[in-house]
Amino acid sequence: MRLGELLKELRGDEGLRDAAKRMNITYSYLAMLERGKDCRTGNTIKPTPETLLQIANAYKYDYFKLIEVAGFSDDPFYNPALKEPFAHNPTLQQWYKSLPYCNEQDVEKLKIIWDVIHEGGDN
Repeated sequence: MRLGELLKELRGDEGLRDAAKRMNITYSYLAMLERGKDCRTGNTIKPTPETLLQIANAYKYDYFKLIEVAGFSDDPFYNPALKEPFAHNPTLQQWYKSLPYCNEQDVEKLKIIWDVIHEGGDN
């Protein structure tokens, strides 16, 4: 499903102007989003993350599902989770985020292990 199709489906019978007003965007912009193209230029519309969030909030729809349908889920500009270290490995990410809470001796041990691994790669 394309973004425009989803937006039309989510809007249902609600008027374009009313829906746009709830999103704090113009009705002409919402119409372009639903069409998928700028009627003046013919170019594909690429809404900002803020606009997608406004739409998600207005329709009570999951933001991450919305950016996925829009084709932006692998774009860090749209998906803040990708800006995190190890975004595609939640286990490693959780471990990495826990490091600041480790005691100094454990961090020193990790450093020694890292040095051994790193030296092993040079041989």
